[in-house]
Amino acid sequence: MPNLPQPFLDAIHQQFPADFASADADDLQTYGRDWTRVFEPKPSLIVFPRTTDEVSRLLALANAQRVAVVPSGGRTGLAAGAVARNGEVVLSLGRMQRLDPVDLSGSTVRVQAGAITELVHQHAAEHGLTWPVDFASKGSSQVGGNIATNAGGVKVIRYGLTRNWVLGLEVVLADGRVLELGGALEKNNTGVDLRQLFIGSEGVLGVITEATLKLAPLPGKLDVLLFAVDDLAGVLALFREVRRAAVVPMAYEFFTDVCLRRLLKHRALRAPFAQPSSHYVLLEVERGADLEDWIASLFERELIRDGVLAQSPQEAAELWTLREGISESLSATGMPHKNDISLPVAALEAFTSRLDAVFKARYPGWEIAVFGHVGDGNLHINIMKPEDMDKAAFLSHAKDADRDLFALVAEHHGSISAEHGIGLLKKAALPYTRTAREIAIMRAIKGVLDPHGILNPGKIFD
Repeated sequence: MPNLPQPFLDAIHQQFPADFASADADDLQTYGRDWTRVFEPKPSLIVFPRTTDEVSRLLALANAQRVAVVPSGGRTGLAAGAVARNGEVVLSLGRMQRLDPVDLSGSTVRVQAGAITELVHQHAAEHGLTWPVDFASKGSSQVGGNIATNAGGVKVIRYGLTRNWVLGLEVVLADGRVLELGGALEKNNTGVDLRQLFIGSEGVLGVITEATLKLAPLPGKLDVLLFAVDDLAGVLALFREVRRAAVVPMAYEFFTDVCLRRLLKHRALRAPFAQPSSHYVLLEVERGADLEDWIASLFERELIRDGVLAQSPQEAAELWTLREGISESLSATGMPHKNDISLPVAALEAFTSRLDAVFKARYPGWEIAVFGHVGDGNLHINIMKPEDMDKAAFLSHAKDADRDLFALVAEHHGSISAEHGIGLLKKAALPYTRTAREIAIMRAIKGVLDPHGILNPGKIFD
């Protein structure tokens, strides 16, 4: 692990508050990694700014001394995008949690990048509004990280991705210069939208310190339903029916029986139906007067094998747990190798059929747990390590499986990363989704904004 330059350390001591930096072993481990556990974190120092000015001065100092910096939010990502493995300084936004008053005229709110996603929801809900970016990790994820990865989640079918709900950004460049982009403007047709350049850029172009968020009215009363269907074709047939029906879908999620078995093994939950099925659909809709008649028609047309409608907020929460508890349960009951991919919705059935055939032929006996957001074509594919297989051997075989998977993704015009970005984990696979010309343009933009390569080095591309 490289030593930090002494002039850099002296400046940190002299120019910033006493609690600004930490080299405590626990802090280095905690803030040096995200949810991935593939790479051992080896940061040199963690810094905890409270203001954009402190971020600006820190980056100016790091740039002058050629010190690498890894921006860090809630560290809930799954692509090792926030991992510091080569002695970098980790810049944690965790102390920057200010929430400004909600602007009721414009339905906006300005927040610092370290604001917890769920706290933003609660802040806006006091005024009948919401920032409609929602996922299982909302209790610990931070707004800056949501924006830096263009987070998706369970409500994309209704509201779209994070970038749709960001009006303005405050960004600090590698040399410490501060950009104010967009403000609270709904319309700003004045050339290249630099704001969108930073959304989804994984901290390699600049550090997001504040954001003006666009808010939406809170939806009306919601109904949560769980359906059992025969197969993925049934999942997609039901989805087409939902699109045609007189309901407004907020979420359309699915998971397989493998996911449910792992969940029930890990959590003290009851099975949702007396008879198991291979696929399940969780549907959340804005309440409609004819909902029960519509459900009855699904049975009559044999679009579902079984179904349940939550009768209380508690029952709705229990149904959501069947979906949102999956990822944790897979890790608790085994060793999953995770992939987060997306396909055109029309290609899901053909892709999955090919994937099943490839895995049965080349990786017999492997258990595959699949769940995801059908409405936006996002599949979470989890390969579970066989209990009798050595970890190193499994990871080696998993790399082969990744190549097979990504080749199928490319063949069906999909993306190797739907939600979590590229980071360190998906870097080698980026050419499956992006052309050489596109990657060259990304490198060129990086060279202009961060010529010394100090910001999140090694992420997305080398």
